[in-house]
Amino acid sequence: MNNKPYYSRTTQAFERNRSLSSLQPIDSSPFKPVSSLWMVWGTIFLMWLASLLPWRLWPMAPDLLLLVLCFWALHEPRRVSMITGFLLGLLLDVHGGALLGEHALSYVLAMYGIGVLQRRLLMFNPLVQLVHLFPIWLVALAIPRFAHAWFVGEWAGWEWVWSAVLMAALWPIVDFLLLLPHRRLDDADESST
Repeated sequence: MNNKPYYSRTTQAFERNRSLSSLQPIDSSPFKPVSSLWMVWGTIFLMWLASLLPWRLWPMAPDLLLLVLCFWALHEPRRVSMITGFLLGLLLDVHGGALLGEHALSYVLAMYGIGVLQRRLLMFNPLVQLVHLFPIWLVALAIPRFAHAWFVGEWAGWEWVWSAVLMAALWPIVDFLLLLPHRRLDDADESST
């Protein structure tokens, strides 16, 4: 029988558990790999360039820059924030000659909605994600259209709703393409073990 007081036995057990040799390595498999900085900003830059082309003037054209910004705001929120959306929206407003802040407001609203629902969205596959994202895109595209109609005094019609529908249809494709480098890394890791 041990005659040491209870306090000293628990202190010894606590000291033994605090030693560095008792630490276990963390399995990194549940953590998703961080996307390359070149991948994130390269895709945003390419979609910004595509947004400068005249096809964007078609009212039903999907906003590819908004789509990619939403994707990266969902998967890399520390690299792509609402400030990024605001600045890129201002650049598009200046380029297109629209009311200053129209696209900026749209992008900030969409990225705010993504930020609010981020934890929930990451639990689902892309098809369920688009059910959550479609109302965000619809509201994000509607408010600037209503503001434009109010300030300018002309209503452009409801064709912009098709833009949100096309963005929702493109979401699984964008999700697949932009996560493809991670899938290849995961497949290579599984084949090496």
